[in-house]
Amino acid sequence: MEITNKTKKPLSVPLPAGKKLFLGPGQSGQITRKAAESPAVVKLVDTGDVKVSEEGAKRQGGGNSGNGVSSASRHGGSGAMRQSGDK
Repeated sequence: MEITNKTKKPLSVPLPAGKKLFLGPGQSGQITRKAAESPAVVKLVDTGDVKVSEEGAKRQGGGNSGNGVSSASRHGGSGAMRQSGDK
């Protein structure tokens, strides 16, 4: 599920298990259905500060292109150890 900050100020959205989601003005983030049904999030939705939608779940279900990149290609370099100390 996707949650979007509709205000012009940053929000700290309380989530279950003592966690918080920080959203800047107009930003969105992903939350679980359980978090969306929590009393604190429901209160923010009722006041109009945030909007919760199913869009995030639909987008996530599609092909995740770019997520299969191996860690070796991210680090760059030849793999040789760098020498240090006196020669």
